[in-house]
Amino acid sequence: MRVIAGSARGTPLRALPGTDITRPTLDRVKEGMFSSVQFLVPGARVLDLFAGSGQLGIEALSRGAAHCDFVDASPKAAALVRENCRAAHVEPRAAVTVCDAFAFLQRAAAPYDLVLLDPPFSQGTLARLLPLLGARTAPGGAVLAESELGALLPARAGALVLAKQYRYGKILVTRYQPQDEATSN
Repeated sequence: MRVIAGSARGTPLRALPGTDITRPTLDRVKEGMFSSVQFLVPGARVLDLFAGSGQLGIEALSRGAAHCDFVDASPKAAALVRENCRAAHVEPRAAVTVCDAFAFLQRAAAPYDLVLLDPPFSQGTLARLLPLLGARTAPGGAVLAESELGALLPARAGALVLAKQYRYGKILVTRYQPQDEATSN
């Protein structure tokens, strides 16, 4: 696993062994995700929920995002995110929080331009979490949610509307946007 573009391009990133805590995103999925939001990333405030190794948020920072909040409930994952941020030289623009995603969203103050989600598969987490993200997504922003192919995701989730889906083998990436933004596209 490595950073694929930007200032930290080629930097190897570590992942925790096994898939209990982290499930690294494949390079082709990551490239597709960032191609879909390439004009949104420079200067963006990013939230990487279920950060795992931090690879998605680090990719955003490498591509010019101004700041990324990394959130994971696992202290081991959070420690790994810090280590990977140091390796990629993006640590000054990163904040790592050990916290449940739902609890974090209850207290998160500032809206995010880009929210990156890669929660555990087959647990219905996305459907429960997406309605909370509408109030945390800035106008013109986007939420990119990674899930298993066949996941039942809502067309509307609070203030968010499903804008587009991308299929990468057994992985589905769904883009949500604030309702006003999605209806004007």
